[in-house]
Amino acid sequence: MKKTWLILAAIALGASPTAQAKGDYEAGKAKSTACAACHGADGVSTVASFPKLAGQHRDYLYQVLKDYRSGKRKNPIMAGQVQNLSDMDMRDLAMYFSKQKGLTLKY
Repeated sequence: MKKTWLILAAIALGASPTAQAKGDYEAGKAKSTACAACHGADGVSTVASFPKLAGQHRDYLYQVLKDYRSGKRKNPIMAGQVQNLSDMDMRDLAMYFSKQKGLTLKY
């Protein structure tokens, strides 16, 4: 019963549980300032050794962040960056960078 009330309250306030699970673009944008030093302000890095985040799939970005936090992926810089991120922080960042315009490849 308590869960039902929480869901109804969230809907009434305009926040659906599904939207929350996917992440919040504006929150991700606000949280992305630390990422900009290596990955660029909009996720398009100008340094070849730092991956471009802009336009990557949201689920991929989220999983990579989770893997760095758990230690499944190894990178001392990223491990330090993600250690204090909550699950929601990672979802927000993934949403933000997935909505950025990536580079267009020309063939």
